[in-house]
Amino acid sequence: MSSTYTHPDVAELTLPSVLFALSDPVRLEIVGQLAAWQAGEVPLVCASVGPEMPKSTRSHHLKVLREAGVTRSVQSGRERQLSLRREDLDARWPGLLTAVLSGVSEPIEA
Repeated sequence: MSSTYTHPDVAELTLPSVLFALSDPVRLEIVGQLAAWQAGEVPLVCASVGPEMPKSTRSHHLKVLREAGVTRSVQSGRERQLSLRREDLDARWPGLLTAVLSGVSEPIEA
């Protein structure tokens, strides 16, 4: 299995894909956690984001976010570090992510 994920270029990001990725409560919670972390010091690893769920379900949600261009996954030793592609999303749709996240005030239960 390859340790490198592909991520769409900024020009390849589509609004329907991004909105679909953000439409699920669990994925929205993950994005909210990543947005709060961006100013933090300790990187978030894929296994630590979102609510408690089976590993396969978490992998599915992270894949949807990555393929839509919302997140970036980078291999770091045995773990994958996860980050929000805020600059890329803001370059395509200024204020979209801020507007979506402003509606999320507390953790969402799926």
